[in-house]
Amino acid sequence: MIPTKQAATSFLQCKRIAVTGVSRAPKGHGSNAVYKRLRDRNYEVFAVNPNADEVEGDVCYHHLGDIPGGVEAVVMATRPETVEETMRDCVDLGITKAWMHRAFGAGSVNPEAARFGREHGVTVIDGGCPLMFEPTTEFGHKIIKLLCSSKVPKQV
Repeated sequence: MIPTKQAATSFLQCKRIAVTGVSRAPKGHGSNAVYKRLRDRNYEVFAVNPNADEVEGDVCYHHLGDIPGGVEAVVMATRPETVEETMRDCVDLGITKAWMHRAFGAGSVNPEAARFGREHGVTVIDGGCPLMFEPTTEFGHKIIKLLCSSKVPKQV
């Protein structure tokens, strides 16, 4: 186990990051906010949604394995029941950093998927949001981090 802040720093040092669950109808979807912020902060970010060819004006990939050149890390922002398959894809593709997005409610956290990932060498942050940490944060997400402190694990 390592402190979440250390895991978040390592995750956000990656420059090629996929975000699953990015929606064609972005209103109210945390995945779209994460995707746009990473893109705006000059990450090479890839939207993943099996039901979309384009989101936020960019190409959308149907599966992690479709991304040319692969990625270093994945933000999982889908329903928890789909996260297990995504985690298996991470393991199969050699992706060693995964973040299960959660601020309010259950979010995308799936304990079985987190366990599976960890057993296979993936550093899994199971809660919180990448936008709560530097260098991607801003005032609003700092407040959300305070309000949702119970949803952000202390160690991963």
